[in-house]
Amino acid sequence: MIVCIAEKPSVAREIARIIGATAAKNGYMEGNGYQVTWTYGHLCTLKEPHDYTEAWKTWSLSRLPMIPQRFGIKLIHAEHIEKQFAVVQQLMLKADSIINCGDAGQEGELIQRWVMQKTGAKCPVKRLWISSMTDEAIAEGFQQLKDQDEYQSLYLAGVSRAIGDWLLGMNATRLYTLKYAQNHQVLSIGRVQTPTLALIVNRQKEIEQFKPEAYWILSTTYRDTVFQSTKGKFTKKEDGEKFLETISGKPFTVTDIQKKNGVEQPPQLYDLTSLQVDCNKKYSMSAEMTLNTIQGLYEKKLTTYPRVDTQYLSDDIYPKCPQTLQGLMGNYSQLLMPLQGKTLKKSKRVFDSSKVTDHHAIIPTGVPARNLTDMERHVYDLIARRFIAVFYPDCKFATTTVMGRVEDIDFKVSGKTILDEGWRAVYKKTAETETAEQPDSEERTLPPFVKGESGEHIPSLTEKWTTPPKFYTEATLLRAMETAGKFVEDEQLRAALKENGIGRPSSRASIIETLFKRRYIKRERKNLIATPTGIELIDTIKEELLKSCELTGIWEKKLRDIEAKKYDPAQFIEELKVQITQIVHDVLADNSNRHVTTLTDEDMKKKMAPKVAQAPKTAPTPKPQQPVKDEIVGKPCPLCGKGHLIKGNTAYGCSRWKEGCTYRQAFN
Repeated sequence: MIVCIAEKPSVAREIARIIGATAAKNGYMEGNGYQVTWTYGHLCTLKEPHDYTEAWKTWSLSRLPMIPQRFGIKLIHAEHIEKQFAVVQQLMLKADSIINCGDAGQEGELIQRWVMQKTGAKCPVKRLWISSMTDEAIAEGFQQLKDQDEYQSLYLAGVSRAIGDWLLGMNATRLYTLKYAQNHQVLSIGRVQTPTLALIVNRQKEIEQFKPEAYWILSTTYRDTVFQSTKGKFTKKEDGEKFLETISGKPFTVTDIQKKNGVEQPPQLYDLTSLQVDCNKKYSMSAEMTLNTIQGLYEKKLTTYPRVDTQYLSDDIYPKCPQTLQGLMGNYSQLLMPLQGKTLKKSKRVFDSSKVTDHHAIIPTGVPARNLTDMERHVYDLIARRFIAVFYPDCKFATTTVMGRVEDIDFKVSGKTILDEGWRAVYKKTAETETAEQPDSEERTLPPFVKGESGEHIPSLTEKWTTPPKFYTEATLLRAMETAGKFVEDEQLRAALKENGIGRPSSRASIIETLFKRRYIKRERKNLIATPTGIELIDTIKEELLKSCELTGIWEKKLRDIEAKKYDPAQFIEELKVQITQIVHDVLADNSNRHVTTLTDEDMKKKMAPKVAQAPKTAPTPKPQQPVKDEIVGKPCPLCGKGHLIKGNTAYGCSRWKEGCTYRQAFN
C-alpha cells in the first residue's frame, strides 16, 4: 500500500479523489492501492527546554544560554493531534512507500519530514511537487514524482531556520524577561519580529524628532501654465526675493521645446508580498487577512500556490496561458476580447525560467470563479487583472518639456499625454472595480507653445515647509521587510535586495500579528504605532544582532544558500551558538536598573501616535499685481486659420510661422 500524506484534510480529499482513494476511513481515505491521510499543519515541533533537562524548566539567568547537545522533536500536546498522529503512524509503519504531499515549500517539507521521522517509518519516500490544486496539476504531479533526496537541502534549510529561531527566541526571551520585565510580563524576542519592531520604533522617533523647515520655490505663470524655476529650493527667503525682483516686469520667452515618446510596461505579476501590499493599500486588508484569503482561493483551485517570492513564470507555462485566459472569459470577457485570435505576447519580464525556483508567480488557474466573498473577489480580481494585463501592449505616451527664460533665470514645465493606453485599459474604473491602477507620474496636456514666443507672466515666490516621514502602514512595512529596511521603488533593484530581506513571504504576516499580540504595536487608522512597551524594549536592546535588519537579512541569505547547497547548515548553527552566548554575556553585564512598561487593556485603547510638528501658519506671500490680459494672444490666426496668435519681441505673429504662415501685426 502507498501512503500519501497531505498538510490538511481538504487537500487530502482532493488528492484522494484524483487518485481513486474514495473510501472514507477513520483519519484517512483508501482505494486504488493508496491510503491518503493528513496532518493539521504542524503535528511535531522542536522540544522545549524542559524536555532536555529539568534544570531548564525554571526560568533563571544563571542557566543561560540553553544550548542542547542535540536538538530533538516531539509531538504537539493536543488531543486531536495525538489522535491523528496515531492514525498516520499506523499507516506509515505498514506502508510499502510514502508520498509526501505537503505544501511545496520549505515549511511544508519540514512539517512532513518531522512527522515521518517521529513515526519511525523506514520505507522509500517520493515527493509530490505542484503549484496549483487543479485536477490536471495533481494528476500531472503524480506522473512526475521525485525522490525525497532531491529536496534534502530544502529540509536542511527549514530545520536550520527552526533551530536558529529556537536558540535566539528561547534564550533572548528568557534573558530580557528576567532582566528587564515587570509585573509578570514576558518580553518576547525573535529573529525577525525584533528587527521589524525596530523599523517601526526608529521611524516613529524620526517623526517625533522632526522639525519642519521653511523653503521657498520660485515659479511663474505664463499663458495659464505654471513654470518652475530650475534654481530649485531656496532655504533663505531673501535669496528667492532677489530672483523674484529680477524677473518681475520682464518678458518671459520660450527657449526650447522637447517632445519625446515613451512606453510604460505592464506591472509585473504578483508574488505574495506585492499582493499583500496592494490589498492593504486598496482594501485596508491586513497581511494575514490577505494570506488567509489567497490560501483559500488556492485551495478552491482558483489561483496557484501563494507563498512565493518571485514575480515570474517559467517558460513551460506560456503554452498553457491561452487556456487559462479562456477560463476567465465569464467575468472578464470585455478585457479578453482584444487578445482573441492573436498570439500572446511573451515578455522576459513575465516568462523567465532562470528567475523561478520552486514556484512561479501567483496567477489564476482558469477555473471559473463563482460564489466568492467580497474579500475573495477583491483579491481574485487583482490577480486576474494583473495576469490579463501582462499580455496587453505597452502603454504609449508623449512627454513635452518646455523651457522658458526671464533675464538669465530658466524655468521649466513638463506635460504628459497618453497616446495609446495599452495595458491601462485593464485598470479603467468600472462599477466592479473600486480602484483603478494609475501610475504616480503627473498627466497633463500643455497648451501649444512655440520656441521664441514671448509675453507677460505672473511670477511668485511660494513658501513651503519640509514634511516628516510617514508612519508605517502594513503595506510599507512589508516592503521594508522585503528589502531589509531599504526603500526602493525600482522593481529590478528591489528584486536584488530581496536576497537579504527579513523573514519569508509566508511568515511576514504572522510576524506583524505577533507584534500586535505582544502589545508592541497598535493600529491607528492605517498607521502602525509603536507602544511604550515596544519603544522601551528596542531602547533596552543594545545588541545590534537582535534588532538590525541588515544582519537579519544576512541570516536569511545564509538560509537560502543552505537551500541552494552553498552553505553548511552545521556552520550556520555553530555561528548562532557563539552569537547567543555573547548576547547573554553582554546583557548580564548590564548593571542599570531599567524596566520595560507593562500596558493594560485600557492603556491599549488610548491614542499613542506622537504629535507631528506642524509648520507655523504664515501670511501668504503677496503676489505681484497681475498684468492686464493680452486679448490678442491665443486668438485664431486671421491669415491661415490653423495657428493661434503669439506675442514676439516686436510684433504679434502666428504660431505656425515655421510652417510658412507670414501673418504679422505690429504692436500699437
